[in-house]
Amino acid sequence: MRFSNLDRTHIVAKLKKEAFDVMVIGGGITGAGIALDAATRGMNIALLEMQDFAAGTSSRSTKLVHGGLRYLKQFEVKMVAEVGKERAIVYENGPHVTTPMWMLLPFHKGGTFGSFTTSIGLRVYDFLAGVKKAERRKMFSATETLTREPLVKKDGLKGGGYYVEYLTDDARLTIEVMKQAVSKGASALNYSKVKNLIYKNGVVAGVLVEDLLTGEEYEVYAKKVVNATGPWVDGIREMDDSKKGKTLKLSKGVHIVIDQSRFPLKQAIYFDTQDGRMVFAIPRDGKTYVGTTDTFYNDDPINPGMTEEDRSYLLKAIHYMFPEVNVTEKDIESSWAGVRPLIHEDGKAPSEISRKDEIWESDSKLITIAGGKLTGYRKMAETIVDLLAEKLTTEDGRSFPGCQTKNLPISGGDVGGSANLDSFVESLLESGIQAGFTKEEARRLACQYGSNTPTVFQLASAHNDEANKYGLPLELFAKLIYGIQYEAVATPIDFFNRRTGAILFDIDSVRQYKENVLTYMSSQFSWEEKQTEAYALQLDAALAEAVTPVK
Repeated sequence: MRFSNLDRTHIVAKLKKEAFDVMVIGGGITGAGIALDAATRGMNIALLEMQDFAAGTSSRSTKLVHGGLRYLKQFEVKMVAEVGKERAIVYENGPHVTTPMWMLLPFHKGGTFGSFTTSIGLRVYDFLAGVKKAERRKMFSATETLTREPLVKKDGLKGGGYYVEYLTDDARLTIEVMKQAVSKGASALNYSKVKNLIYKNGVVAGVLVEDLLTGEEYEVYAKKVVNATGPWVDGIREMDDSKKGKTLKLSKGVHIVIDQSRFPLKQAIYFDTQDGRMVFAIPRDGKTYVGTTDTFYNDDPINPGMTEEDRSYLLKAIHYMFPEVNVTEKDIESSWAGVRPLIHEDGKAPSEISRKDEIWESDSKLITIAGGKLTGYRKMAETIVDLLAEKLTTEDGRSFPGCQTKNLPISGGDVGGSANLDSFVESLLESGIQAGFTKEEARRLACQYGSNTPTVFQLASAHNDEANKYGLPLELFAKLIYGIQYEAVATPIDFFNRRTGAILFDIDSVRQYKENVLTYMSSQFSWEEKQTEAYALQLDAALAEAVTPVK
Protein backbone atom coordinates (compact mmCIF):
# COMPACT_ATOMS: atom_id res chain seq x y z
CA MET A 1 0.00 0.00 0.00
CA ARG A 2 1.32 3.44 -0.94
CA PHE A 3 2.14 5.93 1.79
CA SER A 4 -0.42 8.36 0.39
CA ASN A 5 -3.60 10.09 1.50
CA LEU A 6 -5.01 9.12 -1.90
CA ASP A 7 -5.22 5.64 -0.30
CA ARG A 8 -6.55 6.93 3.04
CA THR A 9 -9.76 4.85 2.89
CA HIS A 10 -7.73 1.62 2.56
CA ILE A 11 -5.34 2.58 5.37
CA VAL A 12 -8.28 3.38 7.70
CA ALA A 13 -9.93 0.06 6.81
CA LYS A 14 -6.73 -1.76 7.78
CA LEU A 15 -6.48 0.16 11.08
CA LYS A 16 -10.07 -0.78 11.95
CA LYS A 17 -9.71 -4.42 11.01
CA GLU A 18 -6.37 -5.56 12.42
CA ALA A 19 -5.33 -6.23 15.99
CA PHE A 20 -1.86 -4.71 16.20
CA ASP A 21 1.04 -5.68 18.41
CA VAL A 22 1.90 -2.03 19.00
CA MET A 23 0.04 1.25 18.59
CA VAL A 24 2.21 4.41 18.63
CA ILE A 25 0.56 7.76 19.30
CA GLY A 26 2.67 10.54 17.79
CA GLY A 27 4.26 10.98 14.37
CA GLY A 28 7.36 13.00 15.17
CA ILE A 29 10.89 11.64 14.90
CA THR A 30 10.53 9.50 18.06
CA GLY A 31 7.32 7.84 16.90
CA ALA A 32 8.72 7.32 13.40
CA GLY A 33 11.85 5.71 14.86
CA ILE A 34 9.78 3.35 17.02
CA ALA A 35 7.60 2.39 14.04
CA LEU A 36 10.66 1.58 11.93
CA ASP A 37 12.44 -0.41 14.65
CA ALA A 38 9.31 -2.40 15.54
CA ALA A 39 8.39 -3.12 11.91
CA THR A 40 11.89 -4.38 11.09
CA ARG A 41 11.67 -6.82 14.02
CA GLY A 42 8.42 -8.30 12.70
CA MET A 43 5.93 -6.52 14.94
CA ASN A 44 2.59 -5.48 13.48
CA ILE A 45 2.65 -1.78 14.25
CA ALA A 46 0.30 1.16 13.71
CA LEU A 47 1.05 4.86 14.21
CA LEU A 48 -1.38 7.79 14.46
CA GLU A 49 -0.53 11.51 14.33
CA MET A 50 -3.10 14.23 15.06
CA GLN A 51 -1.42 16.81 12.79
CA ASP A 52 0.92 16.16 9.91
CA PHE A 53 3.99 14.00 10.48
CA ALA A 54 6.76 16.11 12.10
CA ALA A 55 4.36 19.07 12.53
CA GLY A 56 5.35 19.57 16.18
CA THR A 57 8.88 19.73 17.59
CA SER A 58 10.32 17.55 14.80
CA SER A 59 10.06 20.30 12.16
CA ARG A 60 10.94 23.20 14.45
CA SER A 61 14.48 22.49 15.63
CA THR A 62 17.77 24.24 14.77
CA LYS A 63 18.01 21.62 11.99
CA LEU A 64 21.25 20.14 13.27
CA VAL A 65 22.03 16.54 14.12
CA HIS A 66 24.10 17.60 17.12
CA GLY A 67 27.15 15.77 18.34
CA GLY A 68 26.35 16.95 21.88
CA LEU A 69 29.11 19.52 22.41
CA ARG A 70 26.85 21.63 24.64
CA TYR A 71 26.53 18.73 27.12
CA LEU A 72 30.26 18.89 27.74
CA LYS A 73 29.70 22.16 29.61
CA GLN A 74 27.49 20.23 32.06
CA PHE A 75 30.02 17.36 32.25
CA GLU A 76 27.45 14.91 30.83
CA VAL A 77 30.21 12.71 29.45
CA LYS A 78 28.07 9.63 28.79
CA MET A 79 25.56 11.67 26.81
CA VAL A 80 28.29 13.26 24.65
CA ALA A 81 29.70 9.83 23.83
CA GLU A 82 26.32 8.30 22.97
CA VAL A 83 24.98 11.26 20.99
CA GLY A 84 28.25 11.58 19.04
CA LYS A 85 28.16 7.95 17.97
CA GLU A 86 24.46 8.16 17.08
CA ARG A 87 25.11 11.19 14.92
CA ALA A 88 27.46 9.14 12.73
CA ILE A 89 24.80 6.41 12.36
CA VAL A 90 22.07 8.94 11.44
CA TYR A 91 24.39 10.37 8.78
CA GLU A 92 25.36 7.02 7.24
CA ASN A 93 21.74 5.86 7.08
CA GLY A 94 20.46 9.08 5.51
CA PRO A 95 23.25 11.07 3.87
CA HIS A 96 20.73 12.77 1.55
CA VAL A 97 19.08 14.52 4.51
CA THR A 98 22.19 15.06 6.65
CA THR A 99 25.30 17.03 5.65
CA PRO A 100 28.58 17.57 7.56
CA MET A 101 29.23 21.28 8.04
CA TRP A 102 32.19 23.01 9.66
CA MET A 103 31.13 25.21 12.59
CA LEU A 104 33.22 28.13 13.87
CA LEU A 105 33.17 28.92 17.59
CA PRO A 106 34.80 32.37 18.01
CA PHE A 107 36.04 33.31 21.46
CA HIS A 108 36.45 36.84 22.76
CA LYS A 109 38.02 38.39 25.80
CA GLY A 110 35.66 37.90 28.75
CA GLY A 111 33.45 35.39 26.88
CA THR A 112 32.15 31.98 28.01
CA PHE A 113 34.93 30.15 26.19
CA GLY A 114 38.63 30.92 26.07
CA SER A 115 41.36 29.49 23.90
CA PHE A 116 42.34 26.80 26.43
CA THR A 117 38.80 25.70 27.37
CA THR A 118 37.72 25.63 23.71
CA SER A 119 40.75 23.60 22.65
CA ILE A 120 40.47 21.11 25.51
CA GLY A 121 36.67 20.94 25.22
CA LEU A 122 36.73 20.20 21.50
CA ARG A 123 39.55 17.66 21.90
CA VAL A 124 37.62 15.80 24.62
CA TYR A 125 34.53 16.03 22.42
CA ASP A 126 36.39 14.50 19.44
CA PHE A 127 37.49 11.62 21.65
CA LEU A 128 34.15 10.96 23.37
CA ALA A 129 32.03 11.33 20.24
CA GLY A 130 34.34 9.17 18.14
CA VAL A 131 34.76 11.95 15.57
CA LYS A 132 36.48 10.71 12.39
CA LYS A 133 39.97 12.00 11.72
CA ALA A 134 39.07 14.34 8.83
CA GLU A 135 36.48 16.08 11.01
CA ARG A 136 38.50 16.60 14.19
CA ARG A 137 38.75 20.06 15.67
CA LYS A 138 41.13 22.77 14.59
CA MET A 139 42.12 25.93 16.44
CA PHE A 140 42.45 29.31 14.71
CA SER A 141 44.11 32.61 15.59
CA ALA A 142 42.04 35.80 15.51
CA THR A 143 43.30 36.51 11.97
CA GLU A 144 42.42 33.00 10.73
CA THR A 145 39.00 33.29 12.39
CA LEU A 146 38.26 36.52 10.51
CA THR A 147 39.46 34.94 7.26
CA ARG A 148 36.81 32.26 7.72
CA GLU A 149 34.13 34.80 8.64
CA PRO A 150 34.92 38.51 8.28
CA LEU A 151 31.59 39.54 9.83
CA VAL A 152 32.52 38.27 13.32
CA LYS A 153 33.06 40.96 15.96
CA LYS A 154 36.71 42.05 15.87
CA ASP A 155 36.78 43.82 19.23
CA GLY A 156 38.36 41.47 21.81
CA LEU A 157 38.55 38.53 19.37
CA LYS A 158 41.17 36.02 20.49
CA GLY A 159 40.61 33.16 18.08
CA GLY A 160 38.20 30.39 17.20
CA GLY A 161 37.57 26.68 17.46
CA TYR A 162 36.54 24.79 14.31
CA TYR A 163 34.55 21.57 14.51
CA VAL A 164 31.96 19.67 12.50
CA GLU A 165 28.21 19.71 13.08
CA TYR A 166 25.70 17.95 10.83
CA LEU A 167 23.05 20.04 9.08
CA THR A 168 19.72 18.29 8.50
CA ASP A 169 16.20 18.91 7.32
CA ASP A 170 14.46 17.68 10.47
CA ALA A 171 11.03 17.28 8.88
CA ARG A 172 12.41 15.39 5.87
CA LEU A 173 14.50 13.19 8.16
CA THR A 174 11.28 12.30 10.01
CA ILE A 175 9.31 11.63 6.83
CA GLU A 176 12.09 9.43 5.39
CA VAL A 177 12.17 7.34 8.60
CA MET A 178 8.36 7.06 8.45
CA LYS A 179 8.42 6.04 4.77
CA GLN A 180 10.93 3.30 5.55
CA ALA A 181 8.74 2.08 8.44
CA VAL A 182 5.74 1.89 6.09
CA SER A 183 7.81 0.03 3.48
CA LYS A 184 8.62 -2.52 6.20
CA GLY A 185 4.94 -3.05 7.01
CA ALA A 186 3.96 -0.30 9.48
CA SER A 187 0.54 1.38 9.08
CA ALA A 188 0.82 5.15 9.61
CA LEU A 189 -1.75 7.92 9.23
CA ASN A 190 -1.63 11.68 9.79
CA TYR A 191 -4.55 13.93 10.80
CA SER A 192 -5.80 11.18 13.11
CA LYS A 193 -6.44 12.41 16.64
CA VAL A 194 -6.58 10.02 19.59
CA LYS A 195 -9.65 11.16 21.54
CA ASN A 196 -9.61 8.44 24.18
CA LEU A 197 -7.87 5.32 25.35
CA ILE A 198 -9.70 1.99 25.39
CA TYR A 199 -9.24 -0.41 28.30
CA LYS A 200 -9.85 -4.11 28.91
CA ASN A 201 -9.67 -5.26 32.54
CA GLY A 202 -7.85 -2.06 33.50
CA VAL A 203 -5.19 -2.47 30.81
CA VAL A 204 -4.92 -0.10 27.84
CA ALA A 205 -5.95 -2.06 24.75
CA GLY A 206 -6.51 0.50 22.04
CA VAL A 207 -7.56 4.01 21.11
CA LEU A 208 -10.60 5.90 19.89
CA VAL A 209 -9.58 7.95 16.85
CA GLU A 210 -11.12 10.93 15.12
CA ASP A 211 -10.19 11.34 11.46
CA LEU A 212 -9.66 15.10 11.23
CA LEU A 213 -10.02 15.07 7.42
CA THR A 214 -13.35 13.23 7.28
CA GLY A 215 -14.81 13.56 10.79
CA GLU A 216 -15.18 9.77 11.13
CA GLU A 217 -14.50 8.14 14.51
CA TYR A 218 -13.28 4.57 14.85
CA GLU A 219 -11.35 2.28 17.20
CA VAL A 220 -7.90 0.75 16.79
CA TYR A 221 -6.79 -2.14 19.02
CA ALA A 222 -3.27 -3.15 20.01
CA LYS A 223 -1.55 -5.27 22.65
CA LYS A 224 0.73 -2.37 23.60
CA VAL A 225 0.16 1.38 23.35
CA VAL A 226 3.09 3.81 23.27
CA ASN A 227 2.67 7.52 23.99
CA ALA A 228 5.33 9.34 21.94
CA THR A 229 3.55 12.67 21.53
CA GLY A 230 6.37 15.03 22.55
CA PRO A 231 4.89 18.21 24.06
CA TRP A 232 1.50 16.45 24.34
CA VAL A 233 2.58 13.40 26.40
CA ASP A 234 1.02 14.78 29.58
CA GLY A 235 -2.33 15.18 27.78
CA ILE A 236 -2.33 11.46 26.93
CA ARG A 237 -1.25 10.67 30.50
CA GLU A 238 -4.21 12.70 31.77
CA MET A 239 -6.51 10.54 29.63
CA ASP A 240 -4.87 7.56 31.32
CA ASP A 241 -5.15 9.18 34.78
CA SER A 242 -1.42 8.61 35.23
CA LYS A 243 0.05 12.13 35.13
CA LYS A 244 1.98 12.17 38.38
CA GLY A 245 5.55 12.46 39.65
CA LYS A 246 7.54 13.70 36.69
CA THR A 247 5.79 16.05 34.26
CA LEU A 248 6.70 18.12 31.22
CA LYS A 249 8.00 21.64 31.26
CA LEU A 250 7.97 23.22 27.80
CA SER A 251 10.77 25.45 26.55
CA LYS A 252 10.23 27.53 23.41
CA GLY A 253 12.91 28.07 20.76
CA VAL A 254 12.58 30.60 17.94
CA HIS A 255 14.62 30.97 14.72
CA ILE A 256 14.59 33.79 12.18
CA VAL A 257 15.54 33.72 8.48
CA ILE A 258 17.26 36.62 6.67
CA ASP A 259 18.33 36.81 3.02
CA GLN A 260 22.07 36.58 2.35
CA SER A 261 21.92 39.94 0.56
CA ARG A 262 21.24 41.48 4.00
CA PHE A 263 23.27 39.06 6.14
CA PRO A 264 26.01 37.59 3.89
CA LEU A 265 27.28 34.97 6.32
CA LYS A 266 29.60 32.49 4.62
CA GLN A 267 30.50 30.29 7.60
CA ALA A 268 28.24 28.64 10.22
CA ILE A 269 28.89 30.19 13.65
CA TYR A 270 28.11 29.05 17.21
CA PHE A 271 28.49 32.13 19.37
CA ASP A 272 28.14 33.72 22.78
CA THR A 273 25.32 36.24 23.16
CA GLN A 274 25.24 39.26 25.43
CA ASP A 275 23.60 37.20 28.22
CA GLY A 276 26.04 34.28 27.98
CA ARG A 277 23.73 31.92 26.07
CA MET A 278 24.95 30.27 22.90
CA VAL A 279 23.21 30.86 19.56
CA PHE A 280 23.72 29.51 16.02
CA ALA A 281 23.94 31.54 12.80
CA ILE A 282 23.86 29.23 9.77
CA PRO A 283 23.99 29.92 6.01
CA ARG A 284 21.56 27.79 3.99
CA ASP A 285 20.07 28.01 0.48
CA GLY A 286 20.89 31.69 -0.01
CA LYS A 287 19.60 32.61 3.45
CA THR A 288 21.06 32.94 6.94
CA TYR A 289 19.05 31.61 9.86
CA VAL A 290 19.69 32.45 13.49
CA GLY A 291 18.49 30.77 16.71
CA THR A 292 17.52 29.74 19.16
CA THR A 293 15.83 31.42 22.08
CA ASP A 294 15.14 29.40 25.23
CA THR A 295 12.14 30.53 27.30
CA PHE A 296 9.58 28.60 29.32
CA TYR A 297 6.26 28.24 27.52
CA ASN A 298 2.87 27.57 29.12
CA ASP A 299 0.40 28.02 26.25
CA ASP A 300 -0.91 25.59 23.62
CA PRO A 301 2.12 23.92 21.99
CA ILE A 302 0.35 23.41 18.66
CA ASN A 303 1.46 26.77 17.23
CA PRO A 304 3.79 28.67 19.56
CA GLY A 305 4.84 31.58 17.32
CA MET A 306 7.52 34.27 17.59
CA THR A 307 6.88 37.18 19.97
CA GLU A 308 8.32 40.69 19.68
CA GLU A 309 10.66 39.80 22.57
CA ASP A 310 11.91 36.71 20.72
CA ARG A 311 12.55 38.74 17.58
CA SER A 312 14.28 41.52 19.50
CA TYR A 313 16.50 39.01 21.36
CA LEU A 314 17.74 37.41 18.15
CA LEU A 315 18.32 40.73 16.37
CA LYS A 316 20.32 41.94 19.39
CA ALA A 317 22.35 38.70 19.29
CA ILE A 318 23.16 39.35 15.61
CA HIS A 319 24.19 42.96 16.32
CA TYR A 320 26.31 41.81 19.27
CA MET A 321 28.38 39.23 17.35
CA PHE A 322 28.15 40.76 13.84
CA PRO A 323 28.24 44.53 14.47
CA GLU A 324 28.66 45.38 10.77
CA VAL A 325 25.41 43.60 9.87
CA ASN A 326 22.67 46.22 9.93
CA VAL A 327 19.55 44.08 9.91
CA THR A 328 16.18 45.12 11.33
CA GLU A 329 12.84 43.38 11.80
CA LYS A 330 11.98 44.36 8.18
CA ASP A 331 14.75 42.03 6.96
CA ILE A 332 13.22 38.93 8.57
CA GLU A 333 11.73 36.91 5.72
CA SER A 334 10.46 34.02 7.78
CA SER A 335 10.64 32.45 11.22
CA TRP A 336 9.68 29.33 13.08
CA ALA A 337 9.01 28.53 16.71
CA GLY A 338 8.89 25.17 18.44
CA VAL A 339 8.69 23.81 21.94
CA ARG A 340 11.05 21.31 23.54
CA PRO A 341 9.50 18.92 26.04
CA LEU A 342 11.75 18.92 29.12
CA ILE A 343 11.16 16.64 32.10
CA HIS A 344 10.34 18.33 35.39
CA GLU A 345 10.36 16.50 38.71
CA ASP A 346 8.33 17.81 41.63
CA GLY A 347 10.49 19.71 44.10
CA LYS A 348 13.34 20.40 41.65
CA ALA A 349 14.52 23.84 40.54
CA PRO A 350 14.12 24.98 36.88
CA SER A 351 17.87 24.68 36.35
CA GLU A 352 17.61 20.99 37.21
CA ILE A 353 15.07 20.24 34.48
CA SER A 354 16.25 17.26 32.45
CA ARG A 355 16.81 17.23 28.68
CA LYS A 356 17.35 13.47 28.68
CA ASP A 357 14.76 11.00 27.46
CA GLU A 358 12.86 8.89 29.98
CA ILE A 359 10.40 6.01 29.74
CA TRP A 360 7.48 5.52 32.12
CA GLU A 361 4.92 2.73 32.35
CA SER A 362 1.59 3.44 34.03
CA ASP A 363 -0.62 1.05 36.03
CA SER A 364 -2.67 0.52 32.86
CA LYS A 365 0.52 -0.53 31.00
CA LEU A 366 0.58 2.63 28.87
CA ILE A 367 4.21 3.22 27.89
CA THR A 368 5.29 6.87 27.61
CA ILE A 369 8.57 8.20 26.23
CA ALA A 370 9.41 11.84 26.84
CA GLY A 371 12.34 14.21 26.40
CA GLY A 372 15.35 13.32 24.29
CA LYS A 373 17.00 14.86 21.23
CA LEU A 374 16.59 14.58 17.47
CA THR A 375 20.05 12.97 17.18
CA GLY A 376 19.19 10.21 19.62
CA TYR A 377 15.91 9.15 17.99
CA ARG A 378 17.17 5.75 16.76
CA LYS A 379 18.66 4.78 20.11
CA MET A 380 15.51 5.89 21.96
CA ALA A 381 13.44 3.75 19.60
CA GLU A 382 15.74 0.77 20.18
CA THR A 383 15.27 1.08 23.96
CA ILE A 384 11.47 1.23 23.65
CA VAL A 385 11.25 -1.66 21.17
CA ASP A 386 13.55 -3.82 23.32
CA LEU A 387 11.05 -3.25 26.13
CA LEU A 388 8.08 -4.04 23.86
CA ALA A 389 9.76 -7.22 22.59
CA GLU A 390 10.40 -8.38 26.14
CA LYS A 391 6.78 -7.78 27.14
CA LEU A 392 5.27 -9.39 24.04
CA THR A 393 7.56 -12.42 24.44
CA THR A 394 6.51 -12.81 28.07
CA GLU A 395 2.82 -12.52 27.22
CA ASP A 396 2.46 -14.63 24.09
CA GLY A 397 5.73 -16.53 23.71
CA ARG A 398 6.82 -15.05 20.38
CA SER A 399 10.46 -14.18 19.99
CA PHE A 400 11.81 -11.12 18.18
CA PRO A 401 15.27 -10.38 16.82
CA GLY A 402 17.40 -7.58 18.23
CA CYS A 403 17.52 -4.08 16.79
CA GLN A 404 17.91 -3.97 12.98
CA THR A 405 18.24 -0.22 12.39
CA LYS A 406 21.90 0.52 13.12
CA ASN A 407 23.00 -0.23 9.56
CA LEU A 408 19.64 0.19 7.80
CA PRO A 409 19.34 3.10 5.37
CA ILE A 410 16.19 5.17 5.79
CA SER A 411 14.03 5.83 2.72
CA GLY A 412 16.15 7.58 0.10
CA GLY A 413 19.35 6.68 1.93
CA ASP A 414 20.23 3.58 -0.09
CA VAL A 415 23.07 5.27 -1.97
CA GLY A 416 25.98 3.05 -0.95
CA GLY A 417 26.95 5.02 2.16
CA SER A 418 27.78 8.67 2.74
CA ALA A 419 31.10 8.47 0.85
CA ASN A 420 29.23 7.42 -2.30
CA LEU A 421 26.51 10.12 -2.24
CA ASP A 422 28.20 12.55 -4.63
CA SER A 423 28.93 9.92 -7.29
CA PHE A 424 25.39 8.53 -6.84
CA VAL A 425 23.95 11.99 -7.48
CA GLU A 426 26.16 12.47 -10.56
CA SER A 427 25.00 9.11 -11.95
CA LEU A 428 21.39 10.33 -11.98
CA LEU A 429 21.89 13.64 -13.79
CA GLU A 430 21.51 12.31 -17.34
CA SER A 431 18.15 10.65 -16.56
CA GLY A 432 17.06 13.90 -14.89
CA ILE A 433 17.89 15.87 -18.03
CA GLN A 434 15.93 13.33 -20.12
CA ALA A 435 12.96 13.81 -17.76
CA GLY A 436 12.94 17.53 -18.60
CA PHE A 437 15.06 19.12 -15.88
CA THR A 438 18.14 21.29 -16.22
CA LYS A 439 21.34 19.72 -14.90
CA GLU A 440 21.19 21.94 -11.79
CA GLU A 441 17.53 21.07 -11.09
CA ALA A 442 18.30 17.37 -11.50
CA ARG A 443 21.22 17.71 -9.06
CA ARG A 444 19.09 19.51 -6.45
CA LEU A 445 16.38 16.86 -6.66
CA ALA A 446 18.90 14.01 -6.46
CA CYS A 447 20.51 15.57 -3.39
CA GLN A 448 17.10 15.93 -1.73
CA TYR A 449 15.55 12.57 -2.59
CA GLY A 450 18.59 10.27 -2.70
CA SER A 451 17.74 6.77 -3.87
CA ASN A 452 14.07 7.76 -4.39
CA THR A 453 15.12 10.19 -7.15
CA PRO A 454 14.40 7.81 -10.09
CA THR A 455 10.74 7.67 -8.96
CA VAL A 456 10.62 11.49 -8.78
CA PHE A 457 12.07 11.74 -12.30
CA GLN A 458 9.67 9.11 -13.69
CA LEU A 459 6.64 10.91 -12.22
CA ALA A 460 7.77 14.26 -13.62
CA SER A 461 8.38 12.78 -17.06
CA ALA A 462 5.03 10.98 -17.17
CA HIS A 463 3.05 14.00 -15.94
CA ASN A 464 4.94 16.84 -17.63
CA ASP A 465 1.76 18.05 -19.35
CA GLU A 466 0.06 18.45 -15.94
CA ALA A 467 2.89 20.69 -14.73
CA ASN A 468 2.24 22.92 -17.76
CA LYS A 469 -1.53 22.76 -17.34
CA TYR A 470 -1.33 23.97 -13.73
CA GLY A 471 1.37 26.56 -14.40
CA LEU A 472 3.95 24.94 -12.11
CA PRO A 473 7.73 24.78 -12.73
CA LEU A 474 8.68 21.15 -13.35
CA GLU A 475 10.99 20.98 -10.31
CA LEU A 476 8.25 22.19 -7.94
CA PHE A 477 5.65 19.99 -9.62
CA ALA A 478 7.91 16.92 -9.27
CA LYS A 479 8.15 17.51 -5.51
CA LEU A 480 4.39 18.03 -5.30
CA ILE A 481 3.27 14.92 -7.20
CA TYR A 482 5.85 12.77 -5.39
CA GLY A 483 4.79 14.25 -2.03
CA ILE A 484 1.13 13.44 -2.71
CA GLN A 485 1.74 9.93 -4.03
CA TYR A 486 4.55 8.75 -1.72
CA GLU A 487 4.88 11.10 1.28
CA ALA A 488 1.33 11.39 2.68
CA VAL A 489 0.91 15.09 1.83
CA ALA A 490 -2.67 16.02 2.77
CA THR A 491 -2.66 19.84 2.87
CA PRO A 492 -0.76 22.66 1.12
CA ILE A 493 1.13 23.45 4.35
CA ASP A 494 2.34 19.84 4.57
CA PHE A 495 3.91 20.39 1.17
CA PHE A 496 5.23 23.94 1.50
CA ASN A 497 6.59 23.48 5.01
CA ARG A 498 7.43 19.92 5.99
CA ARG A 499 8.11 18.29 2.60
CA THR A 500 10.05 21.14 0.98
CA GLY A 501 10.90 23.75 3.66
CA ALA A 502 9.88 26.45 1.15
CA ILE A 503 7.86 28.48 3.65
CA LEU A 504 11.03 28.78 5.75
CA PHE A 505 13.76 29.21 3.12
CA ASP A 506 12.00 30.24 -0.09
CA ILE A 507 8.87 32.06 1.04
CA ASP A 508 8.56 34.11 -2.16
CA SER A 509 8.04 30.92 -4.19
CA VAL A 510 5.18 29.95 -1.84
CA ARG A 511 3.51 33.31 -2.46
CA GLN A 512 4.06 32.92 -6.20
CA TYR A 513 2.75 29.37 -6.64
CA LYS A 514 0.30 28.85 -3.77
CA GLU A 515 -2.81 29.18 -6.00
CA ASN A 516 -1.41 26.76 -8.59
CA VAL A 517 -0.54 24.19 -5.91
CA LEU A 518 -3.98 24.55 -4.31
CA THR A 519 -5.71 24.04 -7.66
CA TYR A 520 -3.64 20.93 -8.44
CA MET A 521 -4.17 19.44 -4.96
CA SER A 522 -7.88 20.16 -5.18
CA SER A 523 -8.05 18.17 -8.43
CA GLN A 524 -6.13 15.25 -6.92
CA PHE A 525 -8.14 15.00 -3.71
CA SER A 526 -11.51 16.07 -5.19
CA TRP A 527 -11.97 18.84 -2.64
CA GLU A 528 -15.17 20.83 -2.67
CA GLU A 529 -14.82 24.58 -3.13
CA LYS A 530 -15.37 25.23 0.59
CA GLN A 531 -12.50 22.88 1.50
CA THR A 532 -10.14 24.50 -1.00
CA GLU A 533 -10.99 27.94 0.39
CA ALA A 534 -10.31 26.72 3.95
CA TYR A 535 -6.85 25.46 2.93
CA ALA A 536 -6.15 28.75 1.13
CA LEU A 537 -6.95 30.68 4.33
CA GLN A 538 -4.78 28.28 6.35
CA LEU A 539 -1.86 28.86 3.99
CA ASP A 540 -2.30 32.65 4.08
CA ALA A 541 -2.32 32.51 7.89
CA ALA A 542 0.91 30.46 7.89
CA LEU A 543 2.57 32.99 5.57
CA ALA A 544 1.52 35.85 7.85
CA GLU A 545 2.69 34.01 11.00
CA ALA A 546 6.11 33.44 9.46
CA VAL A 547 6.90 37.16 9.68
CA THR A 548 4.45 38.69 12.15
CA PRO A 549 5.12 38.34 15.88
CA VAL A 550 2.33 36.97 18.06
CA LYS A 551 1.21 39.24 20.87
